[in-house]
Amino acid sequence: MLAFSAVRGESDTIQSMRGEFMHALSRLVAVAAAAALVGCQTLAPIQNVQNAPVTTVANKPLTAEQVRGAIVRAGAALGWIMKDDGPGKLTGTLMLRTHTAVVDIPYSTSAYSITYKSSVDLKEANGKIHQNYNGWITNLTRGINAQLAAS
Repeated sequence: MLAFSAVRGESDTIQSMRGEFMHALSRLVAVAAAAALVGCQTLAPIQNVQNAPVTTVANKPLTAEQVRGAIVRAGAALGWIMKDDGPGKLTGTLMLRTHTAVVDIPYSTSAYSITYKSSVDLKEANGKIHQNYNGWITNLTRGINAQLAAS
């Protein structure tokens, strides 16, 4: 009986050590996973749109006022506030939750551009910015192109 107790005691000790090891290992895996998530950058290079062509379905020329109208309509549909900033130039501002993005949008009868101007709470530094910004610019570009095509 004594030998059985000693074996059982060793078995309990091994089980206990195995349990502690597994617990420590699971904590290590959790810490590593958290570090990997923190290490995953949500920053991306700032996306600017340069000289996107003004095109319509019928390939008819548009006036500067028609191009401006297409940009303003596209922006308004996506929550952007567009303000005139001189002839052939708009400033677009998008405010979502705690984030603000401001862009310059020069335009003509043949092309438009969307250029980063400033931001709040988008971690912009060294030519990089939170990746959501680029999605907003992509959506704005698609919206403008759709409005132009329909003009």
